[in-house]
Amino acid sequence: MKISKQAQRDARQLFRSCQVNGLLDENRVRTTVTLLAEKKPRGYLEVLSRLHRLVKLSVEQHAALVESAAPLAAGIQSELRGRLNGIYGAGLDIAFRENPALIGGLRIRVGSDLYDGSVKTRLEKLEQSF
Repeated sequence: MKISKQAQRDARQLFRSCQVNGLLDENRVRTTVTLLAEKKPRGYLEVLSRLHRLVKLSVEQHAALVESAAPLAAGIQSELRGRLNGIYGAGLDIAFRENPALIGGLRIRVGSDLYDGSVKTRLEKLEQSF
């Protein structure tokens, strides 16, 4: 579905109004969506669609998944939290997960960024080079 430029502008403006100190405020988003659904201004479905996309992208950008082959010590977890918050800013939701298939190393995904230092990936690259 093609979205008009006016709907895109309106959605961006509503998205900016839902942010507090650069972070998305869930209550403001809920209120905004409720008001849009009640008032039903012209093109509100396009605006809601675009706003949904912007919120989804923002949530993904502020969520990090750290995978490791074995459980990480508390000190390493806190160091990773500090470094990731330093790179991506405060408000980053970081989850740690075990993935034995990695064999060793770490795989970190923040939004669309992927940092893969796992042994599994290195072995796959080595296999492809032959």
